[in-house]
Amino acid sequence: MTAGTGRTQHLSRHEARQRLEHERSSRLAQLRAIEESAPHADKNLQEAQTAAIERVLEEIKVAEQRLADGAYGTCSSCRTEIPVERLEILPYVQFCVGCQQRVG
Repeated sequence: MTAGTGRTQHLSRHEARQRLEHERSSRLAQLRAIEESAPHADKNLQEAQTAAIERVLEEIKVAEQRLADGAYGTCSSCRTEIPVERLEILPYVQFCVGCQQRVG
């Protein structure tokens, strides 16, 4: 809630898009770093890191679709509004904290 106003804060579409683009760029840079370290890296660790980054990139793509559809910032499970603080930290998140704990 915004202090004293009684209104819930929201990320603007522009802010959400910027945060998602930043997250994508960061993850792509991580993938490049993993590829560049390939000759010297543990292959199992490299595969696990790559898979984790690719999962986040997919979550970012889904978040961008939710943004386009007007569903961004709404929990995909219970349909409540996701707090702006959570979206600022994880702009690609699709669940509120309670539902995230239930889905794992």
